[in-house]
Amino acid sequence: MLSERDNKLLTQVGPGTPMGELMRQFWIPAVMSKELPEPDSDPVRVKLLGEELIAFRDTNGDVGLVDNYCPHRRASLFFGRNEECGLRCVYHGWKFDVNGDCVDMPSEPAESNFKDKVKIKAYPCRERCGVIWTYMGPRTELPPLPDLEANMMPEGEWAVATVMRSSNFVQSLEGDIDTSHLGFLHLGAVDPAGTVPGSFDYYTVNIRSPRYKVMDTDVGTTYAAYRDASEGNYYWRFAHFLLPFWSMIPTGVLGVQILARAWVPMDDEHTMFWNMIVPSTRQSNSAGQGGSAPPRRGVNIDGKTGATSYKPNGTGWYDRWNLTQEAANDYMIDREAQKSGQNFTGIDGIYLQDQVVTESMAPIVDRTREHLGTSDLMVIKTRRRLMNAARDLQEGVEPVAVDQPELYALRSGGVVLPKETDWLEGTTELRKAFVKHPGLSTVQ
Repeated sequence: MLSERDNKLLTQVGPGTPMGELMRQFWIPAVMSKELPEPDSDPVRVKLLGEELIAFRDTNGDVGLVDNYCPHRRASLFFGRNEECGLRCVYHGWKFDVNGDCVDMPSEPAESNFKDKVKIKAYPCRERCGVIWTYMGPRTELPPLPDLEANMMPEGEWAVATVMRSSNFVQSLEGDIDTSHLGFLHLGAVDPAGTVPGSFDYYTVNIRSPRYKVMDTDVGTTYAAYRDASEGNYYWRFAHFLLPFWSMIPTGVLGVQILARAWVPMDDEHTMFWNMIVPSTRQSNSAGQGGSAPPRRGVNIDGKTGATSYKPNGTGWYDRWNLTQEAANDYMIDREAQKSGQNFTGIDGIYLQDQVVTESMAPIVDRTREHLGTSDLMVIKTRRRLMNAARDLQEGVEPVAVDQPELYALRSGGVVLPKETDWLEGTTELRKAFVKHPGLSTVQ
C-alpha cells in the first residue's frame, strides 16, 4: 500500500505538481492527426495535464496548441475563426499564430504596437505516424521525440487508436504491467483442454500464478513473468514501463510484436489511452487495437473477440473517443454469459474488461487500503520508479531518458526458453527494436 501523501504525489499531474512537472519534460501525444484533417479545419478542445487547450491546423498545415482563453478578455478560442494562418478570437478579433504570437489586433489603433507585447501560451507540436505530439516543458531547445518503433514506420504499416478512460493515469497504466490478471479477467473461463498445447494461452491457463523477474532501467522498469512450459523450458512474458506513461505489453511474440501504449493524463481523473501498433506483428484481434491482426492459434475465446464501439465524438473536454459501453449502462455486461461460464466476466473485449475494473476502482484509487502480493512486484517497482523520478526532478535531476530517445527502442512479448537460459542474456536481441528476425512468426 501507499501513504495518502505518496498517492497524491503519484496521481496529481496539474501545473506545479511534482508528477505534472515530470510529465512536462517529455513529448506527449496530444491529438490524432485525423482530428485536424485539413488546413483551417475546426479547432479541437484538448485537455492535457490539467490544462484546457485548443488545437488547430493553420492554413499552411502547421499545428498549434494554445491556451483556451484569449489573453484579452478571456473568451474561449474554441469559438475562434481558423483563417489565414491564425486563430482569431471572435470577441474583438485578436489573432494568434501557432507560436502564440499575436499577429493582428484590429480593435487597437493601426499605429499601436500593443500586439507585439501580447502572447498566448502555446506549446510546440510535431507530427509523426498519425499522432500530433506536443512538448509542454521548460526547454527552448526541444528534446528529441522518443524512438518508439510503432510510431516510426512507413505509411500503411502502422495503426493508431485512442480511447478515453475515466480514471487516473496510474491505475490505467498498472493494468498493462500486471500480467497475472490475464489468466483471470481475460482467460478465467478457459479450460486448458480448449487451447492448443504449446500455445501461449495454454501455458497461461495451466499456471495462473507466474513467478517474476523485475528490474529498474534507465527508461523505466521491465518485468519478465515465467511459467513452466514444455519439458525443460519456461514460458516468459516480457513487458516494459517507459517514462513517463508508456507501456509495452507482452501479448505477442517477443522479437516480432511492435507496439507502444500511452496513458496520457488529461487531468487527475481522466486519461487518454493511445495504442500505436504495427498490425501485421500482432496475433490477436482484441478490442482497442486499432487495426486487424493475424489470428491466434486455436479457437476464438469468448470474451476476447469484442470490437471497440465508440460514441460519436463531441466537442466537449471529455467528449472525444468514448466507448459505447460505459459505467452508465454497466458496460453492457451479459450476466447469463457470466453465470454459464461462457465468459468469465460477462464483458466482451479485452480492452473493455480492463476498462471496467479500472474505472470501478473510483477515479483515483485509495492505495492506503490495498493489500499487494508477489504478483504485484512490477506495480510496486513502477510506482517507486515514477515517484523517485518526480522527486529527483524537484532536486534538479532530469530523467536521462529525455535526451536518449534510443532507450525507447524496445519490443515486448512472449517467448519459450530453456530453463538454464538467463532471462536477460537470452533475450537481448529479441528485446531490441528495428531488428528483423525472419525465423520468428506471429503465431504463438
